[in-house]
Amino acid sequence: MGRGGERVETTESLSFTADKAGTIKQRGGKITWDEVRQHKTPQDAWLVYRNKVYDVSGWQDHPGGNVIFTHAGGDCTDIFAAFHPLGATSYLDPFYIGELEPGSDKKPAAQANFERAYRDLRGKLIAGGFFKANPLYYVWKVVSTVALAVGAWMLVAWSQNLGVQMLSAFLVALFWQQCGWLAHDFLHHQVFKNRALGDLAGIVIGNVFQGFSVAWWKNKHNTHHAVPNLVESSPDAQDGDPDIDTMPILAWSLKMADRAQQYSWGPFFVRHQSLLYFPILLVARISWLMQSFLFVFDSVPGASLWATKGATAERQAIKNVGLEKVGLVAHYLWYGALMLCHMSLARALLYFLASQMMCGFLLALVFGLGHNGMAVYDADARPDFWKLQVTTTRNVTGSWLVQWFCGGLGYQVDHHLFPMIPRHRLGKLHGLVEGFCKDHGVKYHETNMWEGTKEVLAHLSSVTKEFVADFPAM
Repeated sequence: MGRGGERVETTESLSFTADKAGTIKQRGGKITWDEVRQHKTPQDAWLVYRNKVYDVSGWQDHPGGNVIFTHAGGDCTDIFAAFHPLGATSYLDPFYIGELEPGSDKKPAAQANFERAYRDLRGKLIAGGFFKANPLYYVWKVVSTVALAVGAWMLVAWSQNLGVQMLSAFLVALFWQQCGWLAHDFLHHQVFKNRALGDLAGIVIGNVFQGFSVAWWKNKHNTHHAVPNLVESSPDAQDGDPDIDTMPILAWSLKMADRAQQYSWGPFFVRHQSLLYFPILLVARISWLMQSFLFVFDSVPGASLWATKGATAERQAIKNVGLEKVGLVAHYLWYGALMLCHMSLARALLYFLASQMMCGFLLALVFGLGHNGMAVYDADARPDFWKLQVTTTRNVTGSWLVQWFCGGLGYQVDHHLFPMIPRHRLGKLHGLVEGFCKDHGVKYHETNMWEGTKEVLAHLSSVTKEFVADFPAM
């Protein structure tokens, strides 16, 4: 099992080895898919990229975090292309161990043709300039978003009236929500091709403005993109979507609901989850703030209680940890000053709860529409990249106001297929993706916000019914 590109040889070692220059000394035959699939945990991870096999076992300092392990034991060709610039494959060279045995995947000709077609589409989008951002668009987005915070501050400085203060709290909540979408664009490297600049902008917008650690968010979000709506194959694997790992509060499949029995109050939540969905959204931001803060300040007592899977290894790979900490402290300083300089302690507490809960609802409502209630797969039974992204994702239709509110994520399907395409080009991309799906018989779902929310609640209710039918005594 290799680590960091250095191979440890034993008598039972692999039939390939890398010398110090990264060149390959072949000592055996080709590698079959059956052999690749046996290596699917972070400590024992093989990947296939364009029919080449790489052993990335224990590569904890991968620049993108633990997302590298989501496709352990599988083909990462298309998700790698979705996240990386041209030329990034050179980072894989030290981990190369051999070639995939031709035909060992037993892939049908129709599937192989389909994969070639969508890879050709990606090439056409690159040639057509779809990945180039308009700087003026993002200048406008930053200025107009900051204006929400300025308006919120002006309101509390102008009046001590409770209604005015609650309007200010709503503007702060909306400011944070829109910062979430803006940081999302910068951290997907839609704006700057220089990734260091994108990360720095992310710290300003994410840490300072919104109060979420960039490192925490990127590890969580990149993994979600790689394996949307997948339930992990085993406890020691890293192939599950953290965004649907909401047990024991919400269950998105019967397999997840089965885990409710591990908690004394788990069955209660699963039985009533469609009714509790909106109240849960109200406290979502507070939960994320706690996870984010303690991810960065991990020496705080009790930090481990809020740690997510793989967090220990992810913390070790945090870049700009000093800036991350300064950014979060700056966030709480300006937010605290906004309240305490203009309000009594009681009013400040009310303002805090109102702004946090309104933002949690505004953020989570859009998150839920994107994926909740769509197909959920076991990681061992995932479809190919394109079909996984399309069948687990919902587009939201509506006016320009709806698209502004959703931060471009009304085009969630299109964004998931091409996450580095800037927000302002998603409308044009949508027509191409929709046509491609229709031509190739791939399910493509979109609906309005009202119907989408009803679908989410109906899905939760259907999981509850299955759970009650299987465990009537619970």
